[in-house]
Amino acid sequence: MLPEKLLTKWKTLYPAQFWIGTAALAVQVVGSNWPKPHYTLLVTGLCRFQILQLLKEKPYPVAEVEQLDRLEQFTNQHKSEEELGELSEQFYKYAVQLVEMLDMSVPAVAKLRRLLDNLPREALPDILTSIIRTSNQEKLQILDAVRLEERFKMTIPLLVRQIEGLKLLQKTRKPKQDDDKRVVTIRPNRRINHIPSVTEDEEEEEDHDDVVMLEKRIRTSSMSEQALKVCLKEIKRLKKMPQSMPEYALTRNYLELMVELPWNKSTKDRLEIRAARILLDNDHYAMEKLKKRVLEYLAVRQLKNNLKGPILCFVGPPGVGKTSVGRSIAKTLGREFHRIALGGVCDQSDIRGHRRTYVGSMPGRIINGLKTVGVNNPVFLLDEVDKLGKSLQGDPAAALLEVLDPEQNHGFTDHYLNVAFDLSQVLFIATANTTATIPPALLDRMEIIQVPGYTQEEKIEIAHRHLIPKQLEQHGLTPQQIQIPQVTTLDIITRYTREAGVRSLDRKLGAICRAVAVKVAEGQHKETKPDRAEVDEEDCKEHVTEDAKTESISDTADLALPPEMPILIDFHALKDILGPPMYEMEVSERLSQPGVAIGLAWTPLGGEIMFVEASRMDGEGQLTLTGQLGDVMKESAHLAISWLRSNAKRYQLTNTSGSFDLLDNTDIHLHFPAGAVTKDGPSAGVTIVTCLASLFSGRLVCSDVAMTGEITLRGLVLPVGGIKDKVLAAHRAGLKRIIIPRRNEKDLEEIAVNVRQDLTFVMASCLDEVLNAAFDGGFAVKPRVERLNSKL
Repeated sequence: MLPEKLLTKWKTLYPAQFWIGTAALAVQVVGSNWPKPHYTLLVTGLCRFQILQLLKEKPYPVAEVEQLDRLEQFTNQHKSEEELGELSEQFYKYAVQLVEMLDMSVPAVAKLRRLLDNLPREALPDILTSIIRTSNQEKLQILDAVRLEERFKMTIPLLVRQIEGLKLLQKTRKPKQDDDKRVVTIRPNRRINHIPSVTEDEEEEEDHDDVVMLEKRIRTSSMSEQALKVCLKEIKRLKKMPQSMPEYALTRNYLELMVELPWNKSTKDRLEIRAARILLDNDHYAMEKLKKRVLEYLAVRQLKNNLKGPILCFVGPPGVGKTSVGRSIAKTLGREFHRIALGGVCDQSDIRGHRRTYVGSMPGRIINGLKTVGVNNPVFLLDEVDKLGKSLQGDPAAALLEVLDPEQNHGFTDHYLNVAFDLSQVLFIATANTTATIPPALLDRMEIIQVPGYTQEEKIEIAHRHLIPKQLEQHGLTPQQIQIPQVTTLDIITRYTREAGVRSLDRKLGAICRAVAVKVAEGQHKETKPDRAEVDEEDCKEHVTEDAKTESISDTADLALPPEMPILIDFHALKDILGPPMYEMEVSERLSQPGVAIGLAWTPLGGEIMFVEASRMDGEGQLTLTGQLGDVMKESAHLAISWLRSNAKRYQLTNTSGSFDLLDNTDIHLHFPAGAVTKDGPSAGVTIVTCLASLFSGRLVCSDVAMTGEITLRGLVLPVGGIKDKVLAAHRAGLKRIIIPRRNEKDLEEIAVNVRQDLTFVMASCLDEVLNAAFDGGFAVKPRVERLNSKL
């Protein structure tokens, strides 16, 4: 016998239920050591045994065992044959019932039925226990049962439990056709005890139930007749298709998408004109043209229910609120809103989807958006439609032609769906910074609404209505902690931002709020409060008019209530927070010598003023142009010099040598500052003529005059675009007189009244009128002498 210490350790490591085991003979070992050791052992069972004592533990356990089959035979001899016969018959009856519940067409099940008839009854409990679904604990208990009677009594309840489970499973399944009978698949080299569990069969049944439910959803959906026909055809193919095929998942995803699409589901529009007007006015300041168009749509929709959704395109510089006004329109109508960013899209499949022959195919963004919102009349915002790309995968702008055509989009066909979908009730709103990069065919399908930049007064109003409250909320401040007067806001607009929108203004206000948040958090504003009030009052006196001065002082007195006096942001505070001013009024300094004129330019970012400088020197009559000019701008410069050369005698213009030929032994250099910025367009023609006329005449151009217009070789001034943006740029720069083509006079109606009152407009139809308005006292013209030809 081994020492008691070693035996106690063995019993501690291996519990009592593991003292009885099965002796087996190893028949085959299959496996590999790569990538990690894994082996499969095939054994043949011999008999039960029980450990009597442990002989050694290392390098492997060795024990003295006793065969239990002899003890079992001895015990069973003393048991009455009647009692064992009843138990064996009862066990055999349950075993046959369990096997009959399985499909007899499977060879493994038929073999199991023959084993029940051929094997002795004493071996059935051990065999059936290894087949039915039981836990490891229950199997160990049966293994520990030495007597046959105990094994019969322990195995019969397990058989009954398995039979009841199969009955319950059959009740929960729906009746099927004869050809859809349950098939239990037995794979080679698979343990036979997985047959009754039918895990794969349950998965097939659940999947079949899902397909039936999907077919029911398709038949009860409100899709079009054409789509329903296609879906029913696909569902028939899906039923006959094995799940292992890759096309199975693709077809099922397609059918689920077809069911989820809102074929006839829509939201009811809110058609209250007054409420819509109030909502738009509260969300956005100015933008009268946009609001007017939305109210017109609401009014017509109220009179006619089946009105098609318009295709609107908001064109304007960044930061003027094009995207946010689209969201407000959806809120006004009570519709769902979905934004589709088109910037950088260069594949037409993003719009029209992929065909289902491709791996990983999916619908386009339009159909995906409809699935997301769940209704067929949302507001779709096609953002940055002017920034679509083009590649080898097609032109997405061309794919949008069908989407944005009110006469065609009622039958829009996505490549993935391959059936028509009605988009006529969708309200499409596109945004763009410029129409120059939008293809003409696509531009023709949209209703263009220009969204120009804001005036200074509008920016001040927007800042105090929307931007400042938003920044205060984002930075955890209250109006009792910070005060930004309108004078300070005007300083930010004129000295720190020059833009058509309000994005830079919003960022500057955020920087101010962050600086004040630091002071509030540190509690330093309480210590410097009295001194600060005196400094703020003095600073306000320097930067406001007499009327505004009284208001600022009175406001300061009212707010100086200890201990909750807000921090007043004045010009000195701006300089401390934002640094020195970025922009200064430099117009008068730039026009202090001849050969300089101010033009007006339009850019996708809004209007800008543009200086044109010219100089002359001795040379060979060459014209040099610098400043990254486009072909149109270069042509305007050649037109200007040609017109001046042909009219040099009329205006008494001479070169350095006194010749009326302006290019005789003279070189001219024409420069447009900001050379890093590409410039092009015809509207600089009058500016170049004025600049060169100033150079050759030696006279200064008026410092408060800006001009725009296209010229011809005969000296006519033709109309140009972007008048409102250009006028607002001149107003921001502090200019007072603007020369525009006479045929652009109608465009002045779009400009605010207060801006028009601050400016003087000169309408010009020829270059003579431009030069007379650009120089003080006019531009002298030598009178023409009428010559009479003698007939003698």
